Amino acid sequence: MKRCDWANTNLLEYHDEEWGVPVHDDRKHFEMLILEGAQAGLSWETVLRKKEAYRTAFKGFEPKKVACMTDMELEELLQNPGIIRNRLKIFTTRKNAIVFLDIQKEFGSFDAYIWPFAGGKPINGKRETMQDVPAKTAESCAISKDLKKKGMSFVGPTIIYAYMQAVGMVNDHLLSCFRYSAVREMQ
Repeated sequence: MKRCDWANTNLLEYHDEEWGVPVHDDRKHFEMLILEGAQAGLSWETVLRKKEAYRTAFKGFEPKKVACMTDMELEELLQNPGIIRNRLKIFTTRKNAIVFLDIQKEFGSFDAYIWPFAGGKPINGKRETMQDVPAKTAESCAISKDLKKKGMSFVGPTIIYAYMQAVGMVNDHLLSCFRYSAVREMQ
């Protein structure tokens, strides 16, 4: 079975079941924003191994609960070996949760806010090789700029493009990958 080049043994389940599947659940959007931001400077494999610990540490990625976390709770997370113990990334999670809630209030849901950046449906990447996959796009730059303006951090254009791929806003499975057609049919 042919897969995308990056789908090694430790990433098979993620590649085959999650990556690129269109997301319309706000909690999942929040989770992926936080995990993609946590990845900055690290490998995605490292973050995926820590996903369950992140879910526990950040209250199931419920934005309302994360927004209410105290400084003391966040400080305690700096001792948690299950997550990436970067002070700025940990404290930014609470700040981003507050902005996330503001966006939900303004647009009715985060999903209603984010999908129009992709024209309301997944962008079909039609990538033949990994070299064809960009690090950022005009859409990821626009989202990044808007999220930063609203007050979020760890949402640069490259992080946001990885987020867009993860939540299915763009189908960047290679044309030769068995998941390309399956994900495209989910549009």
